[in-house]
Formats: sequence, C-alpha cells, structure tokens
Amino acid sequence: MQFDSFTFLLFFAIVLLVYNAVGAWSWRKNVLLVASYAFYAAWNPPFLLLLAGSTTLDWWIARRIDAQEDPRRRRTWLVLTLLLNFGVLGYFKYSGFLLDNLAQLLAVVGITYKPPPLGIILPIGISFYTFHSVSYCIDVYRRKFAPTGNWRDYALYVAFFPQLVAGPIVRWTQMRDQIETARRSTVEGLGLGLSLLVIGLFQKVALADAVFAPVADALFKTPTEAGTADAWIGLLAFSGQIFCDFAGYSTCAIGAALALGFSLPINFRSPYAAIGFSDFWRRWHISLSSWLRDYLYVSLGGNRGGRWRTYRNLMLTMLIGGLWHGAAWTFVIWGGLHGLFLALERALRETWFARYDDGALARFAYGMVTLLGAVYAWLWFRAGSLQTGWELHHRLFSPFGAIADALTTRPAQHLALLVFVAVVAVQWLMRERDLQRVVATLPAVVRGVVLGLMLWIILLSPGDNHAFIYFQF
Repeated sequence: MQFDSFTFLLFFAIVLLVYNAVGAWSWRKNVLLVASYAFYAAWNPPFLLLLAGSTTLDWWIARRIDAQEDPRRRRTWLVLTLLLNFGVLGYFKYSGFLLDNLAQLLAVVGITYKPPPLGIILPIGISFYTFHSVSYCIDVYRRKFAPTGNWRDYALYVAFFPQLVAGPIVRWTQMRDQIETARRSTVEGLGLGLSLLVIGLFQKVALADAVFAPVADALFKTPTEAGTADAWIGLLAFSGQIFCDFAGYSTCAIGAALALGFSLPINFRSPYAAIGFSDFWRRWHISLSSWLRDYLYVSLGGNRGGRWRTYRNLMLTMLIGGLWHGAAWTFVIWGGLHGLFLALERALRETWFARYDDGALARFAYGMVTLLGAVYAWLWFRAGSLQTGWELHHRLFSPFGAIADALTTRPAQHLALLVFVAVVAVQWLMRERDLQRVVATLPAVVRGVVLGLMLWIILLSPGDNHAFIYFQF
C-alpha cells in the first residue's frame, strides 16, 4: 500500500474517521495499532508475525536490561538483543550477498562452489523498524530513560504506519509523550497535514516518477549507449529522482502523522544546498545520519583518540551506512566515497583552512563542489553492478564527447535538467527554512492555489508508477 495509491487514500480516510470517532485515548491508540498492522500486512501478511514477534521480544528484553543492576548481565541482555535484531536483518538482507562473495573467494583458490538459490524475500521496512528497536534498547542500557511497561504503546511506537516502512527513524524520546498523552486530529493539523501530503505526492508522482525516472532509467539500463552528456544528465536526473522520491515519502509521512495529531521529525532540509559534506549529512536523511552518529560513530569512539582514529571512525560509519542501504559492493563504494569526503573535509579544515574566513562566493563555490561530489556518489548508489558503475564513470569523464553529445540530447533530458536546476535553486532559497513552517505561514488563498495546481499536475502526470526507492532498503 503506497502513499500514491487510491487504496492508501481510502485506507487513510477510514482511519481518520474511525480514529476521531472513538472517544477514549486508549481505544484511539488501539485503532492506530490495528491500522498500522493492517497497513503492514497489506504488503505480505506472514511478515506481520515477524514484526509483532520482534517488537514483543525487544520490549521484553529492554525491561530485563533495566531491571538488572549487575553491569555484566545488563551487557549480556544488550548483546543478546543486538545479535537477535542484526541476525534477523542479516539473514534476510545479506545471506545471498555473503554466499556470492564466498563463492568468488573460493574460486580464487580453485574451489568451485555454487550457492543454492535461497529465494529469500526481504520484509519491507525491516531496516527501519530494526533501527527503532535497537536505539530503544541501547538507550535503556545507557539509562537515558526507563522502558515502558505498556506493550501496546511500544508496539505503536515501532509500527506507527506513516513512518513504518521508510522512516523517518524516530526515537522513543520523540514519541513517548505523544503516545502517552491524549491527542486527536485538529483543524489546523488536518489542514497542514493534508497540504504536506499533497506536496509529498507532487514530489513523488510529478517530479520523481514523471520527470526524472525515465531519463535516469534510460541511462542505467543501457549504460554502453550513453555519451558524456547523456551520462551527466542521466546522473543529475537520478539525483533529482532519489531526492524527490525519498523526500516526497518523508513529507507524506509527516503530513499523515500531523493529520492524526502526531509530529514526526523533519528528515530533509535542502540537502542540495549544503555547504560541505558534513553539512550535507546534517540535511540528507537526517534521522538516519543522526542514528549512525549517536549509535555507531560515538560507539566507535567518535572524535576521541586523535585525528587518525576520527578519520577511521568516519570511514567505518559511512561504509556500514552504505551497506545498510543494500547488500552490494556498489553501496559500499557509495558509503566509502562519503567517508572519504568527510575525512578529507575535516582534515583540510583542521590544517590548511583552519584560519580561513570564507565569504559568500567561497561558500557558494564549496556548495557546488559538495553538490558535484554528492551527485557523483549517486552513480555508485544506483549502478546495478561494479561493471555498470565503472562503465558510467568512464563515460562521465570522456574528454571528447560532451559537446557533441549535448547537441543530440532529447526533450525529456532537457526537461529533467531544467527541473533539477530548479530543485537546486529552490533548495538554496529554502536553505535556512523548513518546508512545514513555510507552508504553515502561506496565506490561505496562495496555499489553495498552489496545492490545486499541484493536484492538477499530479492527475495529468504521465509517468509510470514506481515503488518508493527506499522500500528496498
């Protein structure tokens, strides 16, 4: 059930009606939990048992961690839940990848091994709800808060349907008061929430699917037919597609939650207007980057222990972050590139540019360098194989093809290029502002006209319907 489907719109309308028709807060939470489980079961019903089972186990283990005074026993319970959560995630997500690499290693020493077909189906959203549960248990272990004794509240935190399958990755500290304190839909929340829902659908349907996806798909399906200009425009199109696709999902999630009276954290803040790669990761997929910082980078030692340990920890964090996105070496390269960018940026700021006072022009120039680096890294994120990645890498930097190819590009490529430039320009204008606040302060007439225009474009958009890209993670 996707946000951009009629099924979801009907489902959401029914949930809103029933949720607001029920009087007691406890029963409204029951409605939300049942709706969340129904939303999840719509994809593949048997995996609902996995979601409910892992939720129950983590809820119970967190209480065991909190009840123990002996540090060794507390650590044992924590290690147990980490092994269980990452074991399940590893089985579904990385079994095939590990066996394929084992076969290649054995082939190097002359041993022929053909992995059996596993036929494993990846449960949708498993990477996201695993991170919810792991952060909860680690925070209980760190004594940041006492675990809830109410299973239903914890289950609703993990399974709340607007953010269940693709984030934002919400912390218990951000949801506890909202779950334990009575709330319902308000006129203001409904208005703003439905406005964000329309904006998110516009990003997904009209921009990601209709404008960017055809150009990006054409490049990555037939990389050997691309010239230099084709390669650059296709890569820019994918950069636009993945932003509009994922930011569109997050905007829909925040809007749906607002309509129900909940507030989810912002997940994107104009990332293509970032000035520097550390700034990029403060703006792109904010809930994931802050999760990796708090639970992985800090656990590795963070910036404690000297300069080289900091670089190592940055690189390890981004490599693991890349692998979290998918079981392929291309994702590892994507993460490694960002780790390299972050380490290099930190090194330069600590040495050559330690006393450099940059002006507006220098900041804009560094913003363009950051954008170029992020766009290049998307090549490896999207490439289906190392071979495709290398093929496109060479075509991007072919010294003789750019001008000749530029004369033969198609109208769809021109449109994708223009829209990408417009997306970047809007992000520079919105750099210091949040979309939610901007929408909330628009005059009613202006908001109505803009949303009406967006709905009209959505209805006329000719692009094929694509699943949200982050569903595969």
